[in-house]
Amino acid sequence: MEGSILLVRQPEALRTEEAVLELRPNLGFAMRQALAFRDVREGLRLWRLVWSLGFLDIVLRYRGSVLGPFWLTISTAIMIAALGFLYSTLFHTDIHSYLPFLALSMILWAFLSTIVSEACTCFMQAEGTIRSMRLPFFLYAGRMLVRNVLVLAHNFPVIVAVFLIFSVRPGLAALYAVPGFALWLVDGIAIAFLLGAFCARFRDIPPIVASVMQIGFFVSPIIWVPSTLSVRWQHLLPINPFYTLLEVVRGPLLGQAPSGFVWLSAVGYSLLVAGLSWLLFVRARHRLAFWV
Repeated sequence: MEGSILLVRQPEALRTEEAVLELRPNLGFAMRQALAFRDVREGLRLWRLVWSLGFLDIVLRYRGSVLGPFWLTISTAIMIAALGFLYSTLFHTDIHSYLPFLALSMILWAFLSTIVSEACTCFMQAEGTIRSMRLPFFLYAGRMLVRNVLVLAHNFPVIVAVFLIFSVRPGLAALYAVPGFALWLVDGIAIAFLLGAFCARFRDIPPIVASVMQIGFFVSPIIWVPSTLSVRWQHLLPINPFYTLLEVVRGPLLGQAPSGFVWLSAVGYSLLVAGLSWLLFVRARHRLAFWV
């Protein structure tokens, strides 16, 4: 427990007696919030270390492999090609419009779902480091985020290849994906603070999160196109947080600027997650070393 340490010194005439060490836990919400701000600020200053650790994770994961992380690129390309031909036949959809949608959706969803699953263990996996040295907790969340951004970068050539084969040109609308992806980065840090701290305290949460993400995959338009729904159900799609967060990046890359309602929904859900994660991080930051 963090707190102030007051050391009371005895007068010279009574120096033979033992000194009194008094601990006063005076960490109110304002003090804890200041310490949390300092944690984030120091973590941002260590951005080079964050990047190096994330890059090192990728190197160690594929150590001894000839193609390294490009094995993931190859497997992703094969899976998308197989599913594209299969589902375009089952859904009676033109493969020229369906396969680019499926390729982009699958790769972006893999990025989001992996961030959520690894956010649950980002602090627990760094147990040895957390207990042996004092580093900002932001560093571990950033390390997880950098690692997954690098994986996304290795899969992005699959999207480029599919777009070139099927002559998909998003045009200037693709620029809307930049703020959408920036929103994803903020959400990645927020979800790491939220789930990382919560799962460190309650170890039953990761399986629940995995089940929620599996349900989210099927209820969100990833392998099925939103236009297959009736107009009534299409209007209800922005209620789904997985859809709105996915659409702010996927839509522009497909040449479709998201509607204002989709943006409003995505930003609203992001603010909710960020607020909850910040409150939990402020309250639990000084206990994380005991929970991991």
